[in-house]
Amino acid sequence: MLGLGVLLAFIVLNGAGIERKEVPPVEDLTVTRVALPTKYEFVVYVRNGGPDPVSIEQVSVNEALWDFNVEPDATIPHLGSAKITIPYSWVEGEAYEIGMISSTGVTFSAEVPVAVLTPGLSADTFLRYALIGFYVGLVPVSLGLLWYPFLRRLGTSGINSILALTVGLLVFLVVDTLLEALEVAGQLPGAFSGVPMVLLVALLALLGLMASERPFRRGREQASRLGTSYRIALGIGLHNLGEGLAIGAAFALGEVALGAFLVIGFTLHNITEGVGIAAPILKERPRFAHFVWLALLGGGPAILGTWIAGFAYSPLLSAIFLAVGAGAILQVIYEVIRLLLKDSERSKVPVLSGSNLGGLTAGIVIMYATALLVSV
Repeated sequence: MLGLGVLLAFIVLNGAGIERKEVPPVEDLTVTRVALPTKYEFVVYVRNGGPDPVSIEQVSVNEALWDFNVEPDATIPHLGSAKITIPYSWVEGEAYEIGMISSTGVTFSAEVPVAVLTPGLSADTFLRYALIGFYVGLVPVSLGLLWYPFLRRLGTSGINSILALTVGLLVFLVVDTLLEALEVAGQLPGAFSGVPMVLLVALLALLGLMASERPFRRGREQASRLGTSYRIALGIGLHNLGEGLAIGAAFALGEVALGAFLVIGFTLHNITEGVGIAAPILKERPRFAHFVWLALLGGGPAILGTWIAGFAYSPLLSAIFLAVGAGAILQVIYEVIRLLLKDSERSKVPVLSGSNLGGLTAGIVIMYATALLVSV
């Protein structure tokens, strides 16, 4: 270890014996957020994803140079972040383009599509965002769980069709969640390697959940099925966290019409998720408390996501949360398919029967059709 440390120190201090010529620095500044806390200022949050420091020399608003202040320092180191405050009396509803010019003349830009006050942390705003998450997550998931008494009346074939429908729902959700995570990762500085990070986090989440599930298996089918419902609720909850992030970000950026549209669309989109959570326990009679916890686990994260994006949105954390959600949903798909295989072996009916294939197709079609309501 000592020899390795000496070698690395030599390489860093001497450039591995290669003479470095004077070349322009590689600058890569990413705008992570633009806030309008008062009617008299813009606040731009940036991160340096390049290998060299970036010094902010000038700032412009709509191509006019303007005064500014940078905290903690105008020179931003590799992977460092800074807050740029620009005193400017903006007009509500107008669009603005903010430019940041480095010491080498490279320009980085940020857009304010619609200038409105960024909601601050207050009791009123806190409760409003919680109510939005409640509408989007808890209410539709709870409504879906209310189908439990009706679904119990179905025979074995019907219950298996609902399980297959659950697989269809989850297949759509894992693709949707993974694409969302990759989209958010694309906003990260290149140094974070956003796309590989998302794929690796999703894989680790999948493997971790599969490994942790084995020690807690007690051999009882009821415990296994109830545990599967909880894992479905967890995967769906992490997906709903991403939906909350989208809604909270829309309201924080002043896109109220878009935010309200997303609330309506996601509410309709999420009703079927409660059916998917209830599907594995249709042959059981869990206590009422379990349904309460399943609804909270599946729908509650939408409230958390709305709070995070509304008050302190972080693309890095959002990408990680969504990647974990994708891995969790993949693990649940494996669990539900295993239940279908067990029932198929017990009933001597092919797992890819007409009713199961119809349920799988219906799940994907339902999710796709309701997703059209929130396509932007």
